[in-house]
Amino acid sequence: MSASPRVDTAAPGIHLVPGGADLRIFAGHAERVWMSVGDGAGQVVELDGPQDGGWWSAHLPGVGPGQRYAVHAAGPHTPDAGHLYRQDLPLLDPYARAIDATGHAVVIDPAFDWACDQRPAIAWDETVIYETHVRGLTMRHPQVPIHLRGTYAGLAHPAVIEHLHRIGVTSVELLPVHSFVSEPALLQRGLVNYWGYNSLGFFAPHGRYAAARDPQGVVDEFKTMVRALHEAGLEVLLDVVYNHTAEQGNDGPSLSFRGLDNASYYRLDDFGRTIDMTGCGNTLDTRNLVVRELILDSLRYWVDEMHVDGFRFDLAVALARDSYHDYSPDHPFLAALRDDPVLQRTKLIVEPWDVGMGGWRTGQFPAPYAEWNDRFRDDVRTFWLTDLGAAYGLQPGHGARDLATRMAGSQDLFGGVGRSPLSSINFVAAHDGFTTADLTAYNEKHNEGNGEGNRDGASHNRSWNHSVEGQTGDQSVLTIRRRNMRNLLGTLLTSAGVPMINAGDEFGRSQHGNNNAYCQDNEIGWLGWDWEPWQAELLDSVASLSRIRRENPALRSAHFFTGSPPTDGAAPDVAWFRADGMPLAPERWEDPGLRTLVMALGAPTPSDRDVVVAINGATHDSSITLPWRPDAGHYRLLWDSAEEAFDEANGVVREGGSAYGAAAVSMQVWASLD
Repeated sequence: MSASPRVDTAAPGIHLVPGGADLRIFAGHAERVWMSVGDGAGQVVELDGPQDGGWWSAHLPGVGPGQRYAVHAAGPHTPDAGHLYRQDLPLLDPYARAIDATGHAVVIDPAFDWACDQRPAIAWDETVIYETHVRGLTMRHPQVPIHLRGTYAGLAHPAVIEHLHRIGVTSVELLPVHSFVSEPALLQRGLVNYWGYNSLGFFAPHGRYAAARDPQGVVDEFKTMVRALHEAGLEVLLDVVYNHTAEQGNDGPSLSFRGLDNASYYRLDDFGRTIDMTGCGNTLDTRNLVVRELILDSLRYWVDEMHVDGFRFDLAVALARDSYHDYSPDHPFLAALRDDPVLQRTKLIVEPWDVGMGGWRTGQFPAPYAEWNDRFRDDVRTFWLTDLGAAYGLQPGHGARDLATRMAGSQDLFGGVGRSPLSSINFVAAHDGFTTADLTAYNEKHNEGNGEGNRDGASHNRSWNHSVEGQTGDQSVLTIRRRNMRNLLGTLLTSAGVPMINAGDEFGRSQHGNNNAYCQDNEIGWLGWDWEPWQAELLDSVASLSRIRRENPALRSAHFFTGSPPTDGAAPDVAWFRADGMPLAPERWEDPGLRTLVMALGAPTPSDRDVVVAINGATHDSSITLPWRPDAGHYRLLWDSAEEAFDEANGVVREGGSAYGAAAVSMQVWASLD
């Protein structure tokens, strides 16, 4: 096959045009670039270049959907300068829209019947995120047909959508779906990269997650999933990994970027070695315009062509490091992403850290980015778990100040210009770490199955096993563990900010103490759907909490509290009380023994309700007085963590200023009646 004369196509990658396709590839230091088409010998196409600072291009007559291809590049092999060209290696087009099982790029037809697809466009204050894994969510789901389990089609099955509706989530955040590969070290141990944080193709959906076997079918199945979730009113958010690639460190394989232009794509030191800010061997260099445009093009593709609604950026600090390798909130990448007319209408969430020096930057990203709030995770766990364990051991804890700060929206972190409580993505558990159930059952990680001698995963988890490590038949231990699961999830869903539920936490899923299940593509990593009665009751509890949050805007404030009434004659937007109903004096916040308090939230409009969240973190039952109201109004109990199966229809009614008995280690949610 021969190429037509030089063409200057506007878009990188391969694109269908009348009579064939156009290809454009960046290889800034290459001396020759060509492509091999299909499997046949001699089907070689030379690309014309370099043009425009390192781009190579060709017109490809007769190339159409289904065509497999690879690219090749020849140039200097001078490692000290960062150049690692090897012309014998087939390379993946960084803009490949589909990838087959052999790792070849495949041309696809972008046409798809989206019917009347409408983006749900869920407001931030109404958003409840559900973080899940495409494969793990349905591999054991009894109502999903066997051939659809673990697939995009399985995730869109009516039984799964019904579950998502039941627990009140609005937005499904998928662990990486960009095409990825497993690290050789994992394969040697008989394991695979299950989570997918080892991306290779930033435009291609991962083929193993599809019931379809052909590359075109994989793309269409992903689109069909998005369309179905949109029809159900659910947003689709993607966890994206642009901070590094699957090519690993200096001795890693040349699969795509390294073979095309290692010195341009990766952040290198003065000796041509990769700088690792990610813990994965390499860091993409967003100082380079070509790299920034690659990422932005990928994001636009997933919005325009795949109709996704937003992104969570893994290790986002690595994407915003400047020429001195320091984090910069004014980084050109962050500015370009924020100002892009396509992307600015999506949800943009960052993981505000990486593993480089000065990598923890929670609260330091500019508007409009929302951030995973690890301080929320840590402070909520500390109050309900580690401090509680200390209390039983008669040791001082931290008190309730940090818990109250997180429940009120983390203004200490997100109080900057253009930010609000909605800048905080609150979570108590995520894919990385203990599940909520395991937080209450394990003091130590148990990652032996990962084959790394239990050295991997975090060692400081702020968990508490309630005096017994792991499984137990002791009903007293199980009772308090389950109550604390409800406390953790209750705190999550009654706090200002955007809550994120870790998939399976709504029914007490366990990973048996493994807090780094990245390589566990098995029943450790998969959700189980055969529940014991207490698990079904926990799910009902989470569903109730989500509904309470949805029905009461006082729990979903878009503004930081001021302590003043939102409207004339209304209660203050927030007020804090002691257990006896008296205002909490400022000096009490410094008391490490403070474990019982009341948060009263004023109704934001006259048609809304005041809400009271009462916390009894003490190890004994307590009498708590509901806030007195000028109109001597009443409150109805909406939810009580002390009860495994709370029925709001039977909720008691109390007059403002009256007391009730709160069980040890529990929380209650009340709402005004009149």
